[in-house]
Amino acid sequence: MTAATGAEVFVARDLGPAPERQVAKDILKRGALVLPVALLVGLLGWGPSGAASVGYAAALVLANFWVAARLLGWAARISYGLLMGVALFGFLVRMALIAVAVLAVKDQAWVEPVPLAVTLVVTHLGLLFWETRFVSASLAFPGLKPSLQES
Repeated sequence: MTAATGAEVFVARDLGPAPERQVAKDILKRGALVLPVALLVGLLGWGPSGAASVGYAAALVLANFWVAARLLGWAARISYGLLMGVALFGFLVRMALIAVAVLAVKDQAWVEPVPLAVTLVVTHLGLLFWETRFVSASLAFPGLKPSLQES
């Protein structure tokens, strides 16, 4: 109850299972599966600098997904309003941090801009689209694709 109005204040929050961690774990696994192929493409196309650029970009992408899951899981336990704010502003802050991380190394000898940029974009989008195949939109099974069992 608030002292001024005498009204009760309700805060909606999620105390159920945290599917965002499972989704992030799946994305990290899939990223680890694709990483050797991406590194090989970077190596064959641009030499050791290309492989290093691909590795750096992939590390940024995977770290971004992991941080997003942790932040969303934390915010959901506090309130849905905070969850929405963290989803929007967390995305903007994480993208700014990725930009800073890229700008910090852009003039290094080991950086090749093309594989770095392509890996950042393709890995972000590719892993998200790949994961959508496994995430259910059902409210009964949030974040998990229900198995199809015959009756």
